[in-house]
Amino acid sequence: MVRAAERAKRPATSSIWLDSDRARRQRKDGQPAGLDRDKIVETSMRMLDAEGLQKFSMRKLAAELNVTAMSLYWYVDTKDDILELALDAVWDEIEVPDPDRPIVWREDLRALSDSYRAMLVRHTWAAAIFNTYLNIGPNALRVSRAIHDIAMATGLTPAGQAGAITAVFQFVYGFATTMGNFQRRCDESGISQDEYYEQAMNAFRSDPELDAVMERSRPIIEARGGTSVAEMWERDFAFGLDVLIAGIEAMVARAEQ
Repeated sequence: MVRAAERAKRPATSSIWLDSDRARRQRKDGQPAGLDRDKIVETSMRMLDAEGLQKFSMRKLAAELNVTAMSLYWYVDTKDDILELALDAVWDEIEVPDPDRPIVWREDLRALSDSYRAMLVRHTWAAAIFNTYLNIGPNALRVSRAIHDIAMATGLTPAGQAGAITAVFQFVYGFATTMGNFQRRCDESGISQDEYYEQAMNAFRSDPELDAVMERSRPIIEARGGTSVAEMWERDFAFGLDVLIAGIEAMVARAEQ
């Protein structure tokens, strides 16, 4: 087994995806019946979605599966292994373009970005640890290949493709993380997003100093439109993505001059 302390010293080289034996490990004779790695990962994701990273532990996972904590170590070496496996499982939720048809980069970029955002909002714990691991599992690589295919179809230079990927998916990551955190805060407060937003606006309006600061932002707030927070999210995301796509088009045109 790889000790947790050793993994902390060598986080990249300790990735489960760089150890073929750990990556393929499944149930063997003598291991608990009715338990396998897929069930462990599925249960872990459900617990992470419900309670977040801070409350997740091997002990709680074992209790949820009705097995001993030691039983889990037939399948994984550490909690990090489980989190890496769960991360790759959420990558599988992202829809990518059909590989059997030509890339239509604008439409495909919008669709993949929408799917990526939706996944991050569903799994706020995943956004918190994406940069902790290498994300080189089979599902992550499938998405990565699709992203690179779209980038290459834009007509940008290789260096430009790298910059465009960074700009677009950092935007999606940041936007989705904000959405997910806001939704979680509302859930914890027991109110809807619209109710939370209205309470916040009323708090600004009732305080003269805050209201004076908000006065400068009032045209922007009113221009966002929509009858709900959900509509504002959608409008802001679509417009932000349009800005990035227009930027890619402008860079391609500049290179052609």
